Amino acid sequence: MAEEGRRGEEEDRGPGAAHRGFVVMENLLEKLKLLNYEEEVLVKHNMKSLTRHYFVSSPYLASNPGEQFYMFTIIAAWLINVAGRPFMEPQEYDEPNATVSNILAELRAFGVKVDFPPSKLKSGSGEFVCFVLDCLAEEALKSRGFTFTRPNYPAENPEEESVMDNDAELTLSKVEEEMTEEADDEEENVMDLEALKLRSSHAEAEPSSKPDEILESTVDAAEWRLEVERVLPQLKVTIRTDNKDWRIHLDQMHQHRDGIKSSLKDTKSYLDKLQEDIGKTLEKVSSREKYINNQLEPLIQEYRSAQAKLSEAKERYKQASGGVTERTRVLAEISEELEKVKQEMEDKGSSMSDGAPVVKIKQSLTKLKQEVVQMDVRIGVVEHTLLQAKLKEKSNMTRDMHATNIPEPAAGPFA
Repeated sequence: MAEEGRRGEEEDRGPGAAHRGFVVMENLLEKLKLLNYEEEVLVKHNMKSLTRHYFVSSPYLASNPGEQFYMFTIIAAWLINVAGRPFMEPQEYDEPNATVSNILAELRAFGVKVDFPPSKLKSGSGEFVCFVLDCLAEEALKSRGFTFTRPNYPAENPEEESVMDNDAELTLSKVEEEMTEEADDEEENVMDLEALKLRSSHAEAEPSSKPDEILESTVDAAEWRLEVERVLPQLKVTIRTDNKDWRIHLDQMHQHRDGIKSSLKDTKSYLDKLQEDIGKTLEKVSSREKYINNQLEPLIQEYRSAQAKLSEAKERYKQASGGVTERTRVLAEISEELEKVKQEMEDKGSSMSDGAPVVKIKQSLTKLKQEVVQMDVRIGVVEHTLLQAKLKEKSNMTRDMHATNIPEPAAGPFA
């Protein structure tokens, strides 16, 4: 609701409301300079000076949300302290929501109405950031006893304004050029300014003597008028007006105001008529819209019911498709097992009908018989060798036994 109300206020203010933030920011910068924020904030935190439109949110301006939000919190905390309320200075890594809530709470304590959400300040720029800082700067200026007074304009001299003749386009440089060009032709008409200065200096140096009698002119009045008319064009000098002069700006403002008033008188009738036509058109559109809605109400109900049936059919289709997917997976597994069984059956059938294994078995039996014969021969040779060894050992044992049984010879007479 607050956003809609603020949007309505912007529409009532006109198209210039979009640029109001630039004006508020410039005023805020002037107030901060009055509060001497350069020495008390920028020097303390080693920060750069604020530009004229630092806190303005615009697609044509460069922005750094993190830096702008930190600068906003630092300046807001300083302004609150200057205004006479204690406020802890936020740090760079503090919670943004808590910091913004504390600043808005202090702003409400000053009696300022806050009708926007705190999230509008987290970007560090925009109309609401300028509004908060401007209100805090006002409170800080009040706390220091500073007040703005109306400017005192100096009284304007109508004689000086009459000198500025718009019809004459002469400047000082052009007058000097014309005077040098006409010096040869009209030497008697040129005034020697240096001589006048010297005369005036000599007159000041000499002691002044007051005449005893009233001086009376002996020049004829008609001749004096002719002389004045003759030298008047040369004495009339128009100085080019400076566009930076505040008087020129003030005159332009008055001219623009008169032009706006005159244009408003002509356009107000057209705008009123346009407003009336737009109102009638809107009424026709609303009545036609109601008529169309009444005519299409049965079709809308039918469309809604058809849409509900379609959603139900889609749900059933999803369930059915899920069952089909599961059955397809099971079928793939069964098909794979069946392929394996078929492969095994083919391998067994080919092995049963093939005679190659029988031939291999016969060859193996023949080879085994040959090896058995060879083994028997080897066994016979080994038995024969073993028998010979036993016989030899037996004969050796018999010989040894006979050798041990031979009697010893009888002892002789010389024994």
